[in-house]
Amino acid sequence: MNTTASTPTVFDVQRIRADFPLLARTVHDKPLVYLDNANTSQKPLSVIEAVDRHYRERNANVARAVHQLGEEATAAYEGARDRLVRFLNAPSRNEVILTSGTTQSINLVAYSYALPQLKPGDSILTTVMEHHANIVPWQLVGARSGATVKAAPIDERGELIVEKYVEMLTPEVKLACVTHVSNVLGTVNPVREIARECRKRGIPLLVDGSQAAPHRPVDVQALGCDFYAVTGHKMLGPTGTGALWAKREHLEAMPPFFGGGEMIREVKFSGTTFAAPPHKFEAGTPNIAGFAGLSAAIDYYASVGFEAIHAWEQQLLHYATERLREVPGLRIIGEAAEKEPVISFLLEGAQATDLATLLDLQGVAVRSGHHCAHPLMQFYGVPATLRASLAFYNTREEIDAFVVALLKVRKLLM
Repeated sequence: MNTTASTPTVFDVQRIRADFPLLARTVHDKPLVYLDNANTSQKPLSVIEAVDRHYRERNANVARAVHQLGEEATAAYEGARDRLVRFLNAPSRNEVILTSGTTQSINLVAYSYALPQLKPGDSILTTVMEHHANIVPWQLVGARSGATVKAAPIDERGELIVEKYVEMLTPEVKLACVTHVSNVLGTVNPVREIARECRKRGIPLLVDGSQAAPHRPVDVQALGCDFYAVTGHKMLGPTGTGALWAKREHLEAMPPFFGGGEMIREVKFSGTTFAAPPHKFEAGTPNIAGFAGLSAAIDYYASVGFEAIHAWEQQLLHYATERLREVPGLRIIGEAAEKEPVISFLLEGAQATDLATLLDLQGVAVRSGHHCAHPLMQFYGVPATLRASLAFYNTREEIDAFVVALLKVRKLLM
């Protein structure tokens, strides 16, 4: 696990927290301790105001009108694309497709890129630690095409066995997939190394960046992958927002996934010609207000800085891990050498759902269940875990309150 020095970095977390209205509320007459950030992050006031401002001041559709409101709405929507280009260090704005999130992004690649070229005997490679969004779409297109889905193994620490992954990059693999950061374990995968091995074999690589983008800078050019997907609501933005970055040559060759308005050049009953990427993949009216909010979210990250965010979150991760080790009968699932601030755990003699319900009564919000990662649960031989996932607006005091609540609940269940 990456840890920082024992002396905390100066980080004004209370000033940060003041920007997040929901963090001040109570739950069951207790101060809220929100530790479910891998599920969805809270939103700063600037994001909330950006969504409100859109509906109050410029509510109109995009790319459909020359009137002032339409132009302002289009500028706000396309402004989100420009921010995502910088956020991902994409080579071109034409390589960034605005989507509803990682699930839509991966399905777009599955049906528009993979399905047209898959045939019986082909394979798609993924890993045991993937979210269902990086498994099920491949199974669906595999069932249509006769291709199979292979999963590279992990070890007990929750680390990808990279040499096995590379060994499985055989000629029949037409697409490789990997999560940048596990949503259950917090494990950071060596994407650059994997991408390098994929390039040697001419195999495109898709990366699920949902859990990486909220915690660390992302540079798709440096990573060397072919596709990278992010989800807005996990990175301070509104739900129903996200993006897919893809290399230009892939986007130009891919047919549209959805058909409708705004993704066309000309429609005739004799045939339709499509717009150039990225608009070829953005049919219909998008979540315009949501993307105005996502722009504000990206601006907020820039104002705080990922260096400061990462340092503080690593301190919190180290502190929370050590505090949880004090709880009798508690088992942490996944202790990779490099992690983002996600801790999955079990408590001896307690079911995960019961424990999460009782913690909620103490004002502590954690996730319980399989976390959309059934194969990973099967690997560890458990039906579910609890997951505490931290963000840069969390505090040591909240971790202390979490551990106190956990000890109290443990007594009730023992």
